[in-house]
Amino acid sequence: MHKYNLISRLRSIPCALRLSPFVLCLFLISCTSNIKDTESVHAFIEQMATKHQFDESELDDLFETVEIKQDILKRISSPSEGLPWYKYRKIFLTDARIDAGVQFWRDNEPALTAAEAKYGVPAEIIVAIIGVETLFGKNTGNHRVIDALSTLAFAYPPRSKFFTGELENFLLLCRDEHISPADPLGSYAGAMGIPQFMPSSFRTYAVDFDNDKRSDIWHNSGDAIASVANYFAKHHWQTGQPVAVPVTAKDKASAPANAPRPRPVGENFEPVLKNSLKPDLRVAELESLNLIISRQLPLDSKVKLLSFEQQQGKELWAALDNFYVITRYNHSPLYAMAVYQLSLSILSKKGAFP
Repeated sequence: MHKYNLISRLRSIPCALRLSPFVLCLFLISCTSNIKDTESVHAFIEQMATKHQFDESELDDLFETVEIKQDILKRISSPSEGLPWYKYRKIFLTDARIDAGVQFWRDNEPALTAAEAKYGVPAEIIVAIIGVETLFGKNTGNHRVIDALSTLAFAYPPRSKFFTGELENFLLLCRDEHISPADPLGSYAGAMGIPQFMPSSFRTYAVDFDNDKRSDIWHNSGDAIASVANYFAKHHWQTGQPVAVPVTAKDKASAPANAPRPRPVGENFEPVLKNSLKPDLRVAELESLNLIISRQLPLDSKVKLLSFEQQQGKELWAALDNFYVITRYNHSPLYAMAVYQLSLSILSKKGAFP
């Protein structure tokens, strides 16, 4: 089989400072350094040559240019999803982002309409994902993807296995798409393009929507829009079904004087908040916890009860299957709620300004 011809011009790029192999085993690294001469990188290069027929010498040249990035290690250790909801929400639910979403929708209406028709995913959800991820393509990241993935694969033990897999997929997609691995820029975690796909997601879900023989999620809004829609469709988006509905505690004051006093709400629902994000409660089961759903749902619907921290207490929501689908893009319920609420705000404002 043919060998992968990387980019011979990388040979002319000077090497960075070298780092001793044992230092790479540390959880944090105190300086920026080259990683080529470490056992883990050698093993990875050998694997890529054996498994995928990459040229070892050309991978050696590529990794001569790769650097461990201390700022990436700091960012991965303190993601914004660690914020309380009332602070996290303020990052994304802004007038500027909503207005930009309306404009993005207008600028890309044909592609959004076609993607919604083909994949069954509402245009406002697609727009909101792109709005949360990159402010509609404005902030796609300034880290070299090869540096970001290598830093997290070889210098961040808690997620080494995951990011080593993403690095493998990145080199494969560069070969498939005829892209120099030294060129793509992305987030500190290696997410790429307008929709911020990880390499494995790109290889599985990216779409060539305009049939130009390339899935260009970096510069082609149509490809990015269709790729997001395809991602949700493949994760079983339920067309026409709700995403999430607010939940409130029953008003104790409205109960008859001789009625049994319900247990404090916290005693009822706290245990069910600790499970996974997948819907696991029937509507009747939710109501048995002294909770009221704000809109009628089919009795056989399954929901997941979620609590979001506000400054004045907890805000409760019943999340349905489509909310769970959004969390497949980013596993944080804060992220999914931000996407959902941004989508509603953009849809509302777009309707107000035809």
